[in-house]
Amino acid sequence: MKIAVDAMGGDHAPHEIVKGAVKAAQTYDVNVVLVGVKDEVQKHLSQILPHGDSRISIVHAEQVVNMDDKPSQIIRSKRRSSLHVGLGLVKEGEASAFYSAGNTGAVMAAAILILRTLDGIDRPAIATALPSLNGHSVLIDAGANVDSKVENYLHFAIMGSAYAKAILGIETPKVGLLSIGEEDVKGNEITKSAFVRLKECKALKFIGNIEPKELFKGIADVMVCDGFIGNVALKSSEAVASFIGSVFKGELKRSLLVKLGALLMYPALLRIKHRADPDEYGGAPLLGVGGICLIGHGRANADTVKNGVRVAKDMVLSKMNESIKIDVSNSLNLL
Repeated sequence: MKIAVDAMGGDHAPHEIVKGAVKAAQTYDVNVVLVGVKDEVQKHLSQILPHGDSRISIVHAEQVVNMDDKPSQIIRSKRRSSLHVGLGLVKEGEASAFYSAGNTGAVMAAAILILRTLDGIDRPAIATALPSLNGHSVLIDAGANVDSKVENYLHFAIMGSAYAKAILGIETPKVGLLSIGEEDVKGNEITKSAFVRLKECKALKFIGNIEPKELFKGIADVMVCDGFIGNVALKSSEAVASFIGSVFKGELKRSLLVKLGALLMYPALLRIKHRADPDEYGGAPLLGVGGICLIGHGRANADTVKNGVRVAKDMVLSKMNESIKIDVSNSLNLL
């Protein structure tokens, strides 16, 4: 198995990306192909791993996609970028999966163009693992589609369920529809229609609507929504977490007694941080394209990349795309 990694993608590329790829190769015994400007990637690789490693190779790509590049511009004028070359390796069977912490819109556009979509899937979706009281759950779509149709909601549910089974180990995932109320009459016309569609699908364990306040309660293992709603919910959650962290740090400075109390709580606080840390999953898979594609956060560090490669490997081993195609076929037949 070879995992292609976009060495030029991300705020801290290429050093942190290369460092994370080296960690992944050594920790998970996986072959990693670093895709990027060869001389620059080799310079950082030599600093991190002076004696080399047969599990790590470099494929040259002469162009770099910047974080502020427009997806349409990249598709037209940067066809020799690390993004295109890496996805091309997956298409040609030279790599089993692709990981990039670069421009999210560009990764999605290039993946759809190069890998196409799976049979039966109209639009791919981003699946994000969220911490919950029961472990983890999946939010889908987290930003790939800002205007979805009813059929897309059904596909999101099927793909999210396949991901929850394969990666989170949930045998029969409970599927909920993110809306403004628990009653089936709540929501706009598209969510009310999606409710009916999901309820009709016998292949899904649909439990009805869930409200945003229940995102982290673990009531549903898969939470389905439009990409616009999902991205707002995700970023709002990140903002709340950041706010709580800042307030907590401020309170620590108020007195010695508070600092002593925090010291006693330190092991528990570390466990909470580990449980809620999005870097543990390395990134979010773009489900529904004809190859394994994982999108990391732009601020990805070495540990983020290492975990992203791990998840990519798990998705390959679980035959994620094959599962999605089978589940889509079965679900449509049972309607």
